[in-house]
Amino acid sequence: MFQTSTKEQPSPETAAELDIELRKVFKVFNGETAVRGVDMNIRRGEFFSILGPSGCGKTTTLRLMAGFEMPSAGEVLIQGQSMNQVPPHRRPVNTVFQSYALFNHLSVAENIAFGLKLKRLKASEVEDRVKQALKQVKLEGLANRYPNQLSGGQQQRVALARALVNRPAVVLLDEPLGALDFKLRKEMQIELSNLHQDLGLTFVMVTHDQEEALSLSDRIAVMRTGKIEQIGTPTEIYESPRTSFVADFIGEANLLEGRIEAVEASQIQVVTKTGLKIRVEPQSPKDHLSNSQEVVVSVRPEKIRLSLSPPKSTDNCFEGP
Repeated sequence: MFQTSTKEQPSPETAAELDIELRKVFKVFNGETAVRGVDMNIRRGEFFSILGPSGCGKTTTLRLMAGFEMPSAGEVLIQGQSMNQVPPHRRPVNTVFQSYALFNHLSVAENIAFGLKLKRLKASEVEDRVKQALKQVKLEGLANRYPNQLSGGQQQRVALARALVNRPAVVLLDEPLGALDFKLRKEMQIELSNLHQDLGLTFVMVTHDQEEALSLSDRIAVMRTGKIEQIGTPTEIYESPRTSFVADFIGEANLLEGRIEAVEASQIQVVTKTGLKIRVEPQSPKDHLSNSQEVVVSVRPEKIRLSLSPPKSTDNCFEGP
């Protein structure tokens, strides 16, 4: 079973509380639709993850936010302003890539300062900001080293510092820990979470790692074939999946096909293809359900109990040989 984030969840958003909005966004490449009518609201200050298998459209969605791609249809808004015609360098976002994208011929400090120098800031301000960014990612003392003299985790911290030094409203993270080994990835997950809490910025992360998304995120969007399957808190995604894909993709699940036998006040009764009668709380609105309708029931392995004595309730209890 995955451990899910226990952060206090933000209340439903108003327009003023949103950092990023995607409204019916499509992206087509050479006749192939990579993103299909995506609606997404990302709240100010939250850690939001886009999770899905390879090729589901999650990185394209992030690139649409960053401005590296423009939507074929629909609208991308950041802090209430349409970004459809705004180039990447004029958006209040910075992106951290899996490959780090550092300049090997520049020192750590020079890599971090690169964007600031393009803005022609005063040398004293550049120096102050670089020092602050190095402190934020715990790399004080390494300013004069070069990328090839650093570990993978240190290089990723430099990439984070280079994003933070510009003081963006939103930090976009494209599989930021994917190139690290297991132990280092776990350490960086903790550091990333602490950094997010300390800075209070909006973090949007793309990942295919279910455990990473569940442990770090305030909310998660699960994608499949360019569409959003479900958006919710880690607990909602794990405990109350809306589709069989989400149930199976997030952790382990026993998926039982059946049909509805009765729709009751708070539950429905389902008869599986093997004849089991199961009472469940539906994840779809009850007015969308009817008797004899075919459905799928998801049962997490940790919800199954074996007992030698009869239970107090007979609901969802089955006797075996």
